[in-house]
Amino acid sequence: MKNTHRFLLFNGMFILLLVVGGLGQVRANDGSIYTQKPNDPEAFFFTPGKYNIKADGKTDVSASLQTAINELKRAKNFGILFIPEGKYLLTRTIQVPAAIRLIGYGKTRPEFVLGKNTPGYREQQNYMVWFTGGLVQEGREPADAGAGTFYSALSNIDFRIESGNPEAIAIRSHFAQHSFISHCIINIGEAKAGIYDVGNEIENVKFYGGQYGITSSRTSPGWPMMMVDTYFEGQRKAAILTREVGLTIVNMYAKNVPVVVEMQEDRVDRLFIENSFFENVSQAGIIVSKENNAFSQLNLLNVDCSNVPLLVKFAQSGKRAGVKEKLYKVQEFTYGLVMADMETPSRYETISKIAPLGTFPKKMAMDMVQLPAMNTWVNIRDLGAKGDGETDDTQVFQDAIAANKNIYVPQGWYRITRTLKMSPGTRLIGLHPFGTQFVLKESEAAFSGFGTPQPVVESSAGGDDIINGIGINTGAYNYRAVGLKWMASRHSLINDVKFVGGHGTMRKPDPANAQPPSRSGGNRGGGQVSSPSNPVSATGMDLAWDNQHWSLWVTDNGGGTLKDIWTASTYAANGFYVSNTSTPGRVYAMSLEHHVRNEARFENVSNWKMYAFQFEEESREGHDDQMVEISNSKNLMIAGMWMYRVIRVNTPKAFGVRIWNSENIDFRNVHNYTQILPVIEAPVYDVNKELPVYEWDFARLMVTGREKGRKVLTDRPGVVEKVATGFEFAAGATADSKGNVYFGENRMKRIYKVSAETGALSLLADYPWKPFTLTTDTRDNLLVIFRYDPQPGYMVNGVQETVSRLPDDNPMYSGWGNSGWAALAYSIDPDNPDQSMKPMPRVPTNQVTGVKKVVHPSSRWRGDFDKTVSSMPAYSFVAPDGVTIIPETYDLGRSTALTAVTPGQSQPVFIAKENDKTTVRLDVSPEGKLVNMKEVHPQGQYGNIVDGEGNLYIADGQIYVYNKDGREIKRIMVNERPISIAIGGKDKNTLYITTSTSLYKMKIK
Repeated sequence: MKNTHRFLLFNGMFILLLVVGGLGQVRANDGSIYTQKPNDPEAFFFTPGKYNIKADGKTDVSASLQTAINELKRAKNFGILFIPEGKYLLTRTIQVPAAIRLIGYGKTRPEFVLGKNTPGYREQQNYMVWFTGGLVQEGREPADAGAGTFYSALSNIDFRIESGNPEAIAIRSHFAQHSFISHCIINIGEAKAGIYDVGNEIENVKFYGGQYGITSSRTSPGWPMMMVDTYFEGQRKAAILTREVGLTIVNMYAKNVPVVVEMQEDRVDRLFIENSFFENVSQAGIIVSKENNAFSQLNLLNVDCSNVPLLVKFAQSGKRAGVKEKLYKVQEFTYGLVMADMETPSRYETISKIAPLGTFPKKMAMDMVQLPAMNTWVNIRDLGAKGDGETDDTQVFQDAIAANKNIYVPQGWYRITRTLKMSPGTRLIGLHPFGTQFVLKESEAAFSGFGTPQPVVESSAGGDDIINGIGINTGAYNYRAVGLKWMASRHSLINDVKFVGGHGTMRKPDPANAQPPSRSGGNRGGGQVSSPSNPVSATGMDLAWDNQHWSLWVTDNGGGTLKDIWTASTYAANGFYVSNTSTPGRVYAMSLEHHVRNEARFENVSNWKMYAFQFEEESREGHDDQMVEISNSKNLMIAGMWMYRVIRVNTPKAFGVRIWNSENIDFRNVHNYTQILPVIEAPVYDVNKELPVYEWDFARLMVTGREKGRKVLTDRPGVVEKVATGFEFAAGATADSKGNVYFGENRMKRIYKVSAETGALSLLADYPWKPFTLTTDTRDNLLVIFRYDPQPGYMVNGVQETVSRLPDDNPMYSGWGNSGWAALAYSIDPDNPDQSMKPMPRVPTNQVTGVKKVVHPSSRWRGDFDKTVSSMPAYSFVAPDGVTIIPETYDLGRSTALTAVTPGQSQPVFIAKENDKTTVRLDVSPEGKLVNMKEVHPQGQYGNIVDGEGNLYIADGQIYVYNKDGREIKRIMVNERPISIAIGGKDKNTLYITTSTSLYKMKIK
């Protein structure tokens, strides 16, 4: 039994239910994570021998530490300064520039100490460590870290602020992607705070004392902030003070504080807390500053409380949500703009589900998967890997994986030439995702040309695998590349992984230049082949964009924890694709940006949660970008979702999240924004039900899947009805033997399916190939004709890959910039497209025996039409059934539909003669050729279809219907120009019509 209650005033209490909370087995880790000195030839080490220091907590090391950091930045531009165990006295602010990481090691963590009464920390706010945007020059004020500060971090180092420093703060960390603070104990004492201005994510950090543990304004890019496994105790004002931060918190323990989280007075904020613990909170668990504002969003889920009499205080109205029980569990407490489903009007409300608690945990459990003990690591360099970006290190890694579980990968760029396959339980451990990379050279043979997706790294199936602190660089031109294919268990981990390409790319230093280089700016036409560090562009666009498969592909019941991932390679089809899995998965702090067509896609997925899920659309590459596609999925939660369009965007955007045939999709704390006028029209949209959600910001939306929707289809014979819209030149319509209908979008590289069983539309495939037309073989495999452009730089037998000019090349078309590419074919099983996708072999036509189906273009536009339409090309593509062929003709690359025939069939065939705007009638020879041409109808443009009674439907501006005697019997008017037509549905009695923007249907009889 569950009860939902609206907001109650102070003198009211919540109805309570009995629940006993549980706790995991992994306890909080206060000890050193990195217990040994790493062997990393690219790193710097802050040792007494090199810097003439003493780690005794008494000798000031500030100048030496700053020198070491600056030397590292100048020498490497990005990298790691390792700090040995010991106590390091600081007397002034240490400034850490972008992409530099400070990592402690030793049996005990090193500790940075601010001594008693240190000058500069009494009268004005000051920091022990300040992350900056670049090197700080003498005599200049430091530039705070910002939206372009990437890869910075501090890990496995403790802090202690001694008395007499009331304005001291341990860390200022206003950085962006792939930056974090982790594995620290910050003893603030009498000082102000542990961290000021957070950025990206915090993991396993404990705060003791201080006015605040954290005091922060919004992150520098304005994106959500992720915190996991944090502990706060003894703060004098509040554990956390926020100013529009947008915190997403999992597994926080706050003890002996007056307030857990206070939203600063007169400031809105978005706060999500799950699986956390509040103990001995004297004033209020949460203080909400402003009410009845879409930006004020609060979600508490599964929070255990002990001695917290006032859970939430609303400062503006004075309302208070109190609980009389000493021990209780907050199953849910939601405040803000709420939608119970996609049809219920939004309203400001408070929802609470609170139950008494039997026991309260004595210790904090860890949520995160932990790295294995360092003494079990094997160094890949010791096994022979070079990491120089040129030597092929693939076999060294594969041998190491076969013999070892835990492999340390020091900084270096390790060239990979074929898929690196992990064994069950393999752990690949790096500590800097730009310093340590798996790299493909341009046009690496195993990843080039046309073929099935090939991952650079592939996990085991169902193993507890880990990949940590490693970048994956698929280059620019490697058509078949997938960055990482993940099939590992719910206990697996992907952490601190960068998919390199485009934004966030950094250069190594030029020895002739004393200053470290900035991020890559790109080369406008300076070379012939693109690479992430030297893109070739034309009219503002890199010619290599969107030519690879997905960067991160989780599939085949893969799951686990995915944390601190930046997937922004514009060369990939999308950044994050999850398919065919019910294994629980969790995403913590994922940044998805800068793709051409799509950022994230979920297909047949359940039991996943996404926290601090951030999207950014850029102006050059992203004006067609669909941020999220969710199809045939259920039981997903997205908490702390930011959808951002940069100020340079100048095009409207219809949808943020498109949903197809999905249920129980739980959105919490959603923010949709830009500085320009065209914000996303509908942040969430159900395609099949034509249901938009127009609220840009809200605390909660539940997509139940039970919404009826706005679309009303009568299914009356002869009535044309719109099924769905939002497409671009939808073409290639075809139907299989069951009545399922398929069509595609050429430029957007998508293929869709209409289910004969349910009538529902879904996204079937989004491979990086432009589909022209579709058909099926005798076993209902879907056959796709697509455009293939030879891969620049890909050498075949020592020569640049090219395609041959076909004997029936059409100079009316190919001579005007439409040459140099080919129309090729691949097949997929529609029930399992990604795993079944494969090229259709091209063979001599006369060598195929027992042919039962021959597929021709439905229209041709050429001066020699009469000759070509009756020819049989020398080569054909053979379908998986072995008896369906598609003869290779130039016109496959210019048609919008295909016509399938049975050799020797008695029924006539109709083809559009486009240059005369007529339709011709032909017979089918025993070989499947089209013969005995006769011009029969004065219309003909894109294609036609014949129904079960022999009636011919011709698409030419409208749809002309002729009976089998050749007499016009009807005209079907559509609100848009028909592009392709097919007859499908369960009873094969529905005419489907694709247009430039939409899909229509009409019941025939």
